[in-house]
Amino acid sequence: MWTCLLAGVLLWCLMLAAPAMAREPEVLQSTVQRSADGAKLSVRLALEASPPVEDALLKGVPLYFVWQADVVRERWYWTDKRMGSASRTVRLAYQPLTRRWRVSVSTDGAPNAAGLQYALHQNFDDLDEALASVSRVAGWTIVEPGRLEEGVDYRAQWRFRLDLSLLPRPFQIGMANQPEWLIEVQRSFDLPTRNDGEGAPATATGDTR
Repeated sequence: MWTCLLAGVLLWCLMLAAPAMAREPEVLQSTVQRSADGAKLSVRLALEASPPVEDALLKGVPLYFVWQADVVRERWYWTDKRMGSASRTVRLAYQPLTRRWRVSVSTDGAPNAAGLQYALHQNFDDLDEALASVSRVAGWTIVEPGRLEEGVDYRAQWRFRLDLSLLPRPFQIGMANQPEWLIEVQRSFDLPTRNDGEGAPATATGDTR
């Protein structure tokens, strides 16, 4: 009896100590287009807000989502050569006075929420519309013109996540083991070896995290 009880206690402790699994939004679209203008990424996710997340938003807590994309040339004889990198932070907030949702986009990459400068603002009537905007990029330049060589293989990866480090301090405590707050998805893929008309757009593979 004592052996079973001890085993149960140990199992419970392990469950508490184990890191929570992230909530991975469904990837509805993930393509990249290569042309003389560089490489442009388009992604669309099915992002949903769990009850705790929506409750925090309604109480005035803004959320910060980060898009990150990297393109490298893989080299067996040396470290991979980075050809392009892009990131953007998307802020989602509820405005009680107007009862509307505000989505703001920043490409600054500031280390804290207060330092972010926003270049685009959009307002939405409901949360679903705002989440659809947050979880979508279209024609996003991830490699500048002139950086890619014809006929050369390149590997790309994008990542989307809720950045807990930008939340107010009280909300960061204990978040690591709350799956409702761990939102993250990523994909990797090969770029077309040639520009439009000579190579089909690459579609992301199933590499996930």
